[in-house]
Amino acid sequence: MNDAVLTDTRPEFLHRTDEAKAEDAKAKKQAFEAQKLSKRLHRQVGQAITDFNMIEGGDKVMVCMSGGKDSYAMLDVLMNLQKRAPVAFELVAVNLDQKQPGFPEHVLPEYLTKVGVPFRIEEQDTYSVVKRVIPEGKTTCSLCSRLRRGILYRVASELGCTKIALGHHRDDMLQTLFMNMFFGSKLKGMPPKLVTDNGDHVVIRPMAYCAEKDLATYAEHRQFPIIPCNLCGSQDGLQRQQMREMINEWDRKFPGRVDNMFTALSNIVPSHLMDRSLYPFTTIQASGQPVAGGDIAFDEEESCGPVGESKISIVSIRQQDD
Repeated sequence: MNDAVLTDTRPEFLHRTDEAKAEDAKAKKQAFEAQKLSKRLHRQVGQAITDFNMIEGGDKVMVCMSGGKDSYAMLDVLMNLQKRAPVAFELVAVNLDQKQPGFPEHVLPEYLTKVGVPFRIEEQDTYSVVKRVIPEGKTTCSLCSRLRRGILYRVASELGCTKIALGHHRDDMLQTLFMNMFFGSKLKGMPPKLVTDNGDHVVIRPMAYCAEKDLATYAEHRQFPIIPCNLCGSQDGLQRQQMREMINEWDRKFPGRVDNMFTALSNIVPSHLMDRSLYPFTTIQASGQPVAGGDIAFDEEESCGPVGESKISIVSIRQQDD
């Protein structure tokens, strides 16, 4: 008697098999995309740290934890980079419990204990101060941030930290640029590294190169226990929210525009702006010699034409004439 392999050919069995294959393929694709995203974020954070010399050997970095997706991602990536960094540095996570009603104060201590990072929970009732001082309906961001900043500077000194890491990302930096332009009449953004206003601390933003949408996806994959902000996060019509919506709309309609805007922050040409403190407009004279990067006063920039329009250079025209 010949051996035979019996196969269930009933339609419902074949259908279940196809579904299982589809689910398996979907799971593999999701795992691949998650791995690719993780590599990209780690590369971007590592590049920002290198480009701006954010972390040096012997540093003790205070990682500010709000309980939002950005601070979770920052801590997660920094802990991974710490394991393979060419220099040794310490990390300590700090959360400011501002005593907001309903704040789940157990979430962060449990998470930080689980991942094995040293941490400190600083309890200060800034919520009551803000609600008492700011009239109902007015935005609380300015006062809240000032109070929070002062407390975190003090904690950094008490812990002996040499750097304070904040979870701002690429989109935050662009939003700040436009907020300052639209509402403050300043061409001023959010630097990746700075000295605090009291001169005592260095603040770094390791996720300066990271896109917010990538961080949101990463937080989903990593299943961080997100804590919503009920003090300012629930306010409608905030200027920053308006800037976020504007930038997100551009990103949907014009892929690449947001990347170009962000790259422009590193390609400043003071001679083509109007700040007399940055360029000696009042004393420049014609030298009779070509100037590298000089202005072509009567021509439009090549990049100013309609989308998709071909760019024709003077050199190509001369070659055609020859």
